[in-house]
Amino acid sequence: MTMTSINSYPLSVPAISVTQPLGTFFVASIPARVLLDTAYSDKLRAVKAADGKSYELEGSQRELIIPRLKEIGDYIKSDESTFPNSIILAPNFSMESGEPIEDDEIGKSLRWNINEIEDPNLPSGRAYFLTIPSPEAIAPIIDGQHRLFGFKYCGNPKRLDTELVCSIFLDLPKPYQAFLFATINSNQKSVSKSQTYELFGYNVEKEPPEFWSPDKLAVYFARKLNGKDENQQDESPLTERIIVSAANDFSQSRSEGARDGKWMVSMATVVEGIARLFSQNQKRDRIALLQLPKDSRYRSELKRVAPGDKSPLRELFINSNDLLIYTALKNYLLVVNDLFWSKNTMDSYICKTVGVQALFDVLLVLAKEGFETKKFSIYFFHSKLSGASAINFQHERFKNASGSGRLLIKNCIFRASGIEKEKMEDLDAKKLQEIDEAITGKPLPT
Repeated sequence: MTMTSINSYPLSVPAISVTQPLGTFFVASIPARVLLDTAYSDKLRAVKAADGKSYELEGSQRELIIPRLKEIGDYIKSDESTFPNSIILAPNFSMESGEPIEDDEIGKSLRWNINEIEDPNLPSGRAYFLTIPSPEAIAPIIDGQHRLFGFKYCGNPKRLDTELVCSIFLDLPKPYQAFLFATINSNQKSVSKSQTYELFGYNVEKEPPEFWSPDKLAVYFARKLNGKDENQQDESPLTERIIVSAANDFSQSRSEGARDGKWMVSMATVVEGIARLFSQNQKRDRIALLQLPKDSRYRSELKRVAPGDKSPLRELFINSNDLLIYTALKNYLLVVNDLFWSKNTMDSYICKTVGVQALFDVLLVLAKEGFETKKFSIYFFHSKLSGASAINFQHERFKNASGSGRLLIKNCIFRASGIEKEKMEDLDAKKLQEIDEAITGKPLPT
């Protein structure tokens, strides 16, 4: 459904200046029909990087959900419709290229801008006006796309005059747009954790590694583990098995993987498992770094501003010894693939989310010993885990997708391998019996 603009441009509306730590933005009331002309949804998309192995992200939005738009459209038609929350915009970016909009050669401006005038009647002594020069769509939506585009489905032209509260970040750089979107939505169920992690790791290669927070480093490692090596000499067992949440034309979905007989795992599962190796609280670390001056956000500062973290590879992270962390991670996964994944079908719970989570739980314990003994070799991990290689994770006892299923898998590996022996012995007799019966494959009682 398309609409013909009947708006008059340039359009000028009053605005309020708001200054916060991220910077100054402006709040203005803009009619829905104007926003339908000038705003667009900058859909998150993954694009292959130049090296052909990793990818970069463009945009920061979810795909539009048509049924939801129609529901909002029906709501807009009602006499009680209201939208008190603001739509967040970042004007002055081309919809086609994503690049900043500049004035053309003859001086004609398409850019949204703020005019400031003196007004002694106001406490601040000045007033602000937002000018929208033309109906060109140059304002990417950071948040609120469904609210706005629901007006396309309301079926009542008069409703297009509805004024909407807008928070306007003029010329906000793309990485900050993605960060702002992720921050707003990280605790909402409507945005997957995987997509949020992708956004927090937005084009990490363009930022010095020494500035990476734990979740950014974990995203980088996950992407590296997922990437395909053309020479097939440095591929990980997770190559092309991690589901990339952004729209793309090279990563399989879970259903596509199932069709090809290949198990898949979410980006969130892998990133969370990796990040726990060097951070007990990713959010705390990220915020602590953001509170530092922009040119001083070295991860080494976390030793001072976020002390007391007991994660096993924290020291390696603080010292930016990323190569050693990645080597330990990859060697562990190679052993896991050899002892477990390669011996089980995609229906086995060792290949599902709870199984992968349990395997990262095991790595958390082994990483501590590996760091203390300076051993992260394939031989080290193989010697620790080989005792559990005979466990049949396809057995009915492991068919439990809940947290208790994850715990059972982890404890069975611990028990069979002799890892965490003292803690295993502290379990009550009934729990130990359940673990031993799962290891031996004893049928469930009827």
